[in-house]
Amino acid sequence: MPGNVFRYGAWRDGPDPLAPPYDVRAAVDAMGERVLRGDSLRDALRDLIRRGPRDGRGLDSLMDRARRLRRETLRRGNLDGAVTRARQMLDQALAAERDALAARRDDDARFHEAMLDSLPASVSQAVSELSGYDWTSDDARQIYQQILAGLRQEVVAQRFAGMKQALQEGDLSDVSAMLDDLNDLLGRHARGEDTTDAFRDFMERHGRFFPDGPRNVDELIDSLARQAAAAERLMRSLSPQQREELEQLMRQALGDGPLRGQLAQLTDNLRTLRPNLNWGRGERMRGPGDLGYGDAASALGEIADLDELIEQLGQDHPGATLDDVDVEAVERQLGRGAADDLRRLRELERELRRQGWVQRDADGLTLSPKALRRLGRTALSAIFKDIAGRRGEHDMRDAGAAGDLIGSSRRWEFGDDQPLDVVRTIGNAVRRRAASAFAATLPVRLEPEDFEIAETERRASAAVALCVDLSYSMYADGRWGPMKQTALALSHLVATRFPQDALQIVGFGRYAQTLSQGELAAIEPTIEKGTNLQHALKIAGRHLRRHPGAEPVVLVVTDGEPTAHLEEDGEAVFWWPPLPETVQATVREVDQLTRYGATLNVFMLGEDDGLRRFVGAIAQRNGGRVFSPDAADLGRYVIDDYVRARRGRHSH
Repeated sequence: MPGNVFRYGAWRDGPDPLAPPYDVRAAVDAMGERVLRGDSLRDALRDLIRRGPRDGRGLDSLMDRARRLRRETLRRGNLDGAVTRARQMLDQALAAERDALAARRDDDARFHEAMLDSLPASVSQAVSELSGYDWTSDDARQIYQQILAGLRQEVVAQRFAGMKQALQEGDLSDVSAMLDDLNDLLGRHARGEDTTDAFRDFMERHGRFFPDGPRNVDELIDSLARQAAAAERLMRSLSPQQREELEQLMRQALGDGPLRGQLAQLTDNLRTLRPNLNWGRGERMRGPGDLGYGDAASALGEIADLDELIEQLGQDHPGATLDDVDVEAVERQLGRGAADDLRRLRELERELRRQGWVQRDADGLTLSPKALRRLGRTALSAIFKDIAGRRGEHDMRDAGAAGDLIGSSRRWEFGDDQPLDVVRTIGNAVRRRAASAFAATLPVRLEPEDFEIAETERRASAAVALCVDLSYSMYADGRWGPMKQTALALSHLVATRFPQDALQIVGFGRYAQTLSQGELAAIEPTIEKGTNLQHALKIAGRHLRRHPGAEPVVLVVTDGEPTAHLEEDGEAVFWWPPLPETVQATVREVDQLTRYGATLNVFMLGEDDGLRRFVGAIAQRNGGRVFSPDAADLGRYVIDDYVRARRGRHSH
């Protein structure tokens, strides 16, 4: 419209609305790449949040800013400024008084000068002795009176931001009445009483003392407890001599009236209600200036808030989430931009969960089955890009539930579980409708006789056990990542191309264990010694026998000869060099698999002579093969051998 004036500037109201949305799938793929390189799954998930999806603006950068701000606060000034200020004001008052006495020629003036000369060196003791002194100088009297009045104002105002006006006017009756009501309210709350109505009444009477406007008694307690804890930390941060001086000055400033006892009772109530606050920790602060009581306590309160924020950003406790981080505290301490960064990280974590890429367990976030399938597909694509067609499949020319479509179909019969041929089914319904009296009407309704199923080629199934070495040498020699990549790729291949096959992944170190896809992705190396191939082959044999009609295939990936075996009581015995008992127990399992008809192929990593002799011997006993691939080629070797080995005896 004519006359309108528009101004443009930087966006200041939250995250940039024009920023491109973060690609969650790219985040999942980035984590997957790290897992396939051998990194810890939990480390990959954790680093995504810690480093941030863009520009390194993650939790680590927020923690660095909080730590830097903490260091700057520690250099803000010296904590004994209240005592130093009292000394300076006392020196000013004494100097003004001496000037006034020097102008007099009477004996009383000389007596007063003698009194001033005999004052103790301690500031608090000097202030105490001057409490009944008859000042000659009005300026000196005012300065002296301000020493305790100013300290009293700082002590009370540090606890209650809204009391500044009342203290300046010197009216403490309202303050005392408020403290009585407050201690009564907190006492009732500590006893478990319902204080909803009492809190409302309290705020109606004394709300002016609390400008932050607490909405309930817990918010009131949180605010007051933080201030009280900061005051306690100030006292703990001073040297014993400084603490004694300040305590004596505070006692004199608060006087013998009810105020001192009321504040002490308030501190006790707050400590009872919030015992987890850091009440007793001191800090060493240094700086070019001297901080007064209020400024010193405020600085220590900021440090306590920063410590709590750093702990929240650390996310070190089990089950930690970004929802544990107080966004308002981040904005208050680090600014609006930092709060916006945290909100973006929260949205990323929520989006990962919402889209089903991650899920939460007792230890925190982990990849979901959906993400593991994507990870397996990525691994398969990376190590064996030329898998295509029906390579390695053994065909049986009859219709079956599993296999590739052959282009023909037949009428559906009760009990058929083959895939539905949708095009021919709808075509049958349309043709039937065209021949009826209702040819021009819609919709077309399907009848049982319309359904046709697609015929497939049945493929022979295989029972496959992939035994992977989890000993520490696999990690130390850079074989951990290729091992994970190979197992995940084979798992994905079986699930998508050979669903009729039964794959079991067996990991073995000192003991052997079966591993799901998720457990395999998350497993981390340990320093426990032992290569218990015997236990792995025993588990593999049980898996094969559970599938008697399938082609038995055992694939072993290892970089060391067997150094452990199970005794009859189930305990593992480890020794290096290998004991004859270990070799014999392992060979017995090989013979068991051989009698069952299982193909046993070994993928030998490294150039260990003992391993070479051992695998050569078991290959002769079993009739299997031995491969010596580089770690980078392991996946291609294993998958290629799998599709060859599963042909087995059915091809003869």
